[in-house]
Amino acid sequence: MTASLVLHALRVTLQGEAVVQLDATVQPGEVLTLMGPSGSGKSTALAAMIGTLAPPFRQSGRIWLAGKDITALPTHARRIGLMFQDDLLFPHLSVGGNLAFALPPTVRDRALAVDRALEQAELSGFAPRDPASLSGGQRARVALLRTLLAEPKALLLDEPFSRLDAGLRAQIRAFVFAQARARGLPVVLVTHDVEDARAARGRVLSPLGQTVGIGPAAV
Repeated sequence: MTASLVLHALRVTLQGEAVVQLDATVQPGEVLTLMGPSGSGKSTALAAMIGTLAPPFRQSGRIWLAGKDITALPTHARRIGLMFQDDLLFPHLSVGGNLAFALPPTVRDRALAVDRALEQAELSGFAPRDPASLSGGQRARVALLRTLLAEPKALLLDEPFSRLDAGLRAQIRAFVFAQARARGLPVVLVTHDVEDARAARGRVLSPLGQTVGIGPAAV
């Protein structure tokens, strides 16, 4: 499918040793989970996909997104959204200002686009709010909305739920996956948490491409 994210023989080495070795296609609406302990190469794999790999690393293979080879493109041209552990909202902008910042210049009625996005996230009327006044779950939803309003063609998730408590984690995780699937985005999730991997309902690989067994969900 042309909207897929294709990692074709993607290999990253450090001093000649492979730390990432992936050959996978992530279909629209699918979540591929990369799982492993700290230092296993998960974030290095995301850096290769987004185009921010540090000079000591060497990369080979190709990355295709929506039918286009993006391997050599700069980060801003790859059309990939990225969510981190921290929401990284701009403290000097309102909630609405944060969301409007992400909108493409072709969007004319920016206030309307912001209001519609907030309504989808059950945050109607939050546009004037100071980000500092939001709860952790509200900040996470606003961060996702800002990422999606930039109209990415794929979504990378770098441990985005790890700072949330258990109940809120499940709620926000479900919201993020539902939004990505509704938009038909291929998603790569990096996590060390088994419940994150189970909730993603997709393949689970190590950064070296090995299948990771996570067992059934607890009853």
